[in-house]
Formats: sequence, structure tokens, C-alpha cells
Amino acid sequence: MEIKRLDQSGIANFRNLIEVFTEVFENSIPIPNDQYLSKLLSDPDFMVFVAKIHDKVVGSLTIYVLHQYYSEKPLAYIYDVGVAPEFQRKGIGKALIIECCNFCKANGFDEVYVEAESEDKDAVNFYRKTKYSTETLATHFSYSFTD
Repeated sequence: MEIKRLDQSGIANFRNLIEVFTEVFENSIPIPNDQYLSKLLSDPDFMVFVAKIHDKVVGSLTIYVLHQYYSEKPLAYIYDVGVAPEFQRKGIGKALIIECCNFCKANGFDEVYVEAESEDKDAVNFYRKTKYSTETLATHFSYSFTD
């Protein structure tokens, strides 16, 4: 297995990871165009790590960088972690978390964090099996602007 961070040249891999996320998260959201994906991959406040086996994307982790006003060190917010169903329970998700944490530690981040909805028992159990520092129970509020 190879884990690598995507750059602007990784649009094909980015499309593959979105297909994995579509399957894992059971949604049918259309994939944005290449121009948008390239713009996203060039944003220094957005990062993508992919796990590949035999040059096939089998899992991924996305991060948004949050700049703090009370510290000069940024936070990394793990937005999505997903592994194709046929590759789950093989340590790929944990390897992605470890790679993300190692990258952030080496690059001066204050902390990496991820949220999981309490009803999503699989996600909660997965994160509890990783080497985390603290667990906080929180309530999530959303403000949606879709019609």
C-alpha cells in the first residue's frame, strides 16, 4: 500500500477518491469539473491523502486547515475518511490517520481533529480504535442554504 498527498497533477486520483466516497457514504452527488478540482487541490488550506494498492485508489482522507486567532499554529480538520468496502478492516483507514498526523506534526500544526455523528456507530468505533488524545461529546448545529 502507498499513501501519498495529492497535488494539482492528481486530478484523476481525486476523481477516483470521490467515487470511493460516493460508494462509502452512499450518496449520488455529481463530481465537479476538473477545473474546480484542480483549484481545490492547489488551495494550501485543503489537503488530500490517498491510499493506493496496485495503483488503484482504495481510500482517502481530506483535511481543511483552520487558522487560529489564539495561536500561530494551525489546526487540521479531517473532513472525510473513507475506504472502499472491499478494503475495509485492513488497516488502511488507520494508516491514513497516522500519515495525516505525522504530516501535521512535522509541519507545525497544533492539533488534528475529526468529528463523527454519534449515530454513526461504525465511524465512532473506528475513531476509537485510532491513537487519539481526547474524545469530546458535542452537539452539531447546521445552517443550510439549499432550497
